[in-house]
Amino acid sequence: MEFRRLGKTDTYIPILGFGTWEIGGRFEPDYSKDKEAVEIIRLAIKKGMKLIDTAEIYGGGHAEEIVGEAVKEFDRNEVFIATKVWSSNLRYNDVLKALERSLKRLGLEYVDLYQIHWPNPGIPLRETMKAMEKLVLEGKTRYIGVSNFNIKDLEDAMSYLSHVDIVSNQVLYNVIDKAIEDEILPFCKKNNITVIAYRPLAKGLIVREPYKSKLESIGMNYGRTAVQVALNWVLRHENVVALVKTMDKQHLEEILGSIGWSMRKEDYDKISKMF
Repeated sequence: MEFRRLGKTDTYIPILGFGTWEIGGRFEPDYSKDKEAVEIIRLAIKKGMKLIDTAEIYGGGHAEEIVGEAVKEFDRNEVFIATKVWSSNLRYNDVLKALERSLKRLGLEYVDLYQIHWPNPGIPLRETMKAMEKLVLEGKTRYIGVSNFNIKDLEDAMSYLSHVDIVSNQVLYNVIDKAIEDEILPFCKKNNITVIAYRPLAKGLIVREPYKSKLESIGMNYGRTAVQVALNWVLRHENVVALVKTMDKQHLEEILGSIGWSMRKEDYDKISKMF
């Protein structure tokens, strides 16, 4: 596994993390595949994907319970756990209470990264950031981050902090959806904010036509699949890590084959212009 520095910290996180959206249900709990979910998360961790990302909204909180069960057999320092507070819980006291609930579901005393899932223009961001900062100072989370924040949101959030930094911004990024390259990616690089890319495989679109054959045409030069090429392209930036999710062991192995090698610059550029 490759690792990259988290923000301005001295902590390094895996370049590939395991995401848990739709594990344990969408917005309501689904207990039908709990055993399989725990097994695949544990396998991913053993393979080096020791960044696990979840959220209080996933499965109505059940995804956090699954993650908590999965990480029980590992040393706490071995796994980097990230979760997120939902946009309706961004009042000062609501943020504090939300993390307490998440910690209970996870069975942990602290999380490594606590993120604002979506900005909420109806709640003063200053109020939210003061609560996030308090959680760091209390040791409930080691670091704080945001998700789906634009430049203005980021600048405002940073201005409301006195003692800690925003270490990450979790955003949509893949070979089809490249909007962050215009402003967000350069801003984050300039300010030492790690970009955590979600949906790096475009919800499976890259294994459908016309995307699949175009990516495979480049992958043939490296003995790699469309999935591996697409992920490798996302991870070409030094301040980007990616979250992937699978319930299939073979697919997990394919995902892991996206790292440890590089393409020629002309191929990265070709992919950038493909779609």
